[in-house]
Amino acid sequence: MVLKRHLALTAALVVGSTSPAYADRSTTQDALDRMVEVLQLRIDDGTLRKPEMTPALVVRTETRYEESKDWFPNEALNRLIEVLGAKDLRLCEACMTPRVFTGDGRLEHSSGPITLEEIVRLDTMARGDAEAAKTAIWVDEQATGVSVKIVELATARVLFAQNIDPMLREQENTEGLMRLSAELERRARGDSLTHAFVDLALLPSQHISFDWTDQWGEENKNFTGITISAFDPVFGVGVAYYRVFGVFHIADIPFAPQFGGKVVVSLPTAIVNAVAPDDAGDLIDPILTGVGVIRVPFGTSNYALVATLSTNARFAIGISLLNISFLPVIP
Repeated sequence: MVLKRHLALTAALVVGSTSPAYADRSTTQDALDRMVEVLQLRIDDGTLRKPEMTPALVVRTETRYEESKDWFPNEALNRLIEVLGAKDLRLCEACMTPRVFTGDGRLEHSSGPITLEEIVRLDTMARGDAEAAKTAIWVDEQATGVSVKIVELATARVLFAQNIDPMLREQENTEGLMRLSAELERRARGDSLTHAFVDLALLPSQHISFDWTDQWGEENKNFTGITISAFDPVFGVGVAYYRVFGVFHIADIPFAPQFGGKVVVSLPTAIVNAVAPDDAGDLIDPILTGVGVIRVPFGTSNYALVATLSTNARFAIGISLLNISFLPVIP
């Protein structure tokens, strides 16, 4: 009796796990919307050049689900027309069916995946006097969205290949892995990384400064550079050192606190001391001011909470702007 119940339960689990999946039309349509946006962005930023892509030949618009066969091919083609234009797009219906070629006393029949040579041959046979197609496009329905591939026919170079889902999660994950790989390679080379910080600590005292630092070290946890102060001291220049704790890159990892400080020379006091050494003294600020600094980024944003405490007994808290560019020569 126990064995029969066990077998019945196993059969139920097998049936449940092999139940057919059904198409989610809204997911596919949203993914097609994202496809249009992504392709347009790649054209706008120059990654894809429209004159080098068109005329384009749509080789396949394959559905994943039976329910999608009535609408997906036309919908995918219409979205491609939005990006490339109707006059620069051709639909290769013969590419989606078994192909038969005759010539030189031979008959060739092919029903497997189409090759680039076959695509070029079909385009030559059907286009007449029109310009030869430059690229071939595949758009397929996937469980989480659509996949798009654009290949240059003359060189077989893949110009664009991407799976696109409505929330672009796969692109975000891929970009994150690429940033991590680039960071690990930079660390292995020992290259420095430049950061620009603007501290706006306004309460209860004031400390406003701009730091330009290089990130370095075996684990890239050290920052050294120059600082320009507008308050505390009123106006001065100096050197800064910070260390990041727990992670190696504050721009990509949330909540990576920085601890450090800077030593600033008060320029008004230094000038007075140089011009009138007999009356040397502290004009507005001491000749040297030490400032301790703590920064805690807000997640992965370019903003951080900053707190400063100077040797002038001034404490301030405010916002720090991370990697802000004021001049083209400053990253």
